[in-house]
Amino acid sequence: MGIIWTIVLGFVIGLIAKLVVPGKENMGFIMTILLGIAGSFLAGIIGQFIGWYKAGQGAGFIASVIVAIILVVIYGKIKGKTSS
Repeated sequence: MGIIWTIVLGFVIGLIAKLVVPGKENMGFIMTILLGIAGSFLAGIIGQFIGWYKAGQGAGFIASVIVAIILVVIYGKIKGKTSS
């Protein structure tokens, strides 16, 4: 059940990040999930490094969305440069 929950939460975080970032990123379902999961994972690592979280604690939904937004912007910049 943990993997399914991670995928669902990653999709929700990625979807929110896509909705917040203006413009069209042309990301598919899988990329949205991957960026959401990556945002959550990186938020946990950054939070542990700064001291906001301890190992085993959740990263926090808001921090995960913020990092996912950053990843969506980076993805959009990289994808935009390769398609030109």
